Amino acid sequence: MWWCKVPRLYCLGLACVLLVTACGFQLRGDVTIPFRDIHITAPAGSPVARDLTRRLQATQTRIASEAAKADARLAIVEESRDKIILSLSGAGRVREFQLKLRVGYQVTDARGAMLVPKSEVNLTRIMSYDDAFVLAKQQEEALLYKDMESDVVQQILRRLANVKRATPSN
Repeated sequence: MWWCKVPRLYCLGLACVLLVTACGFQLRGDVTIPFRDIHITAPAGSPVARDLTRRLQATQTRIASEAAKADARLAIVEESRDKIILSLSGAGRVREFQLKLRVGYQVTDARGAMLVPKSEVNLTRIMSYDDAFVLAKQQEEALLYKDMESDVVQQILRRLANVKRATPSN
């Protein structure tokens, strides 16, 4: 009985790995963008556009400074944040906020043909609130918005990675 000598945690870990690999689980990995050059237009100071540019620079896709030189044009047409009171205490003080981030974008090719029609990514997060911790809650809000921006960028990149597969290549 050799298996009695093997530590139980090792066997448990091996069983988990086998179960996960058997179900077809695979990490997403890096995104491959099917464009050589891409031009990004966005409202001034857009944190989503800044993060998208940074993430695209990590791929083999180059950021074109002029739209005429790009294979694709990504336009962020709308970016808005909302903070809504979700619940109040019996004394009328805010207990929870709902944070919303909405980003609208579209992608066209060099000839102006629509590759991705105007699409929106809407994200929400719920944040508890306490007047006694105002500074901490402001920092938490900033972190939640940054996390939502990162999620939006990931969703847009995944959509960009699948654009040309659905259209005929030239």
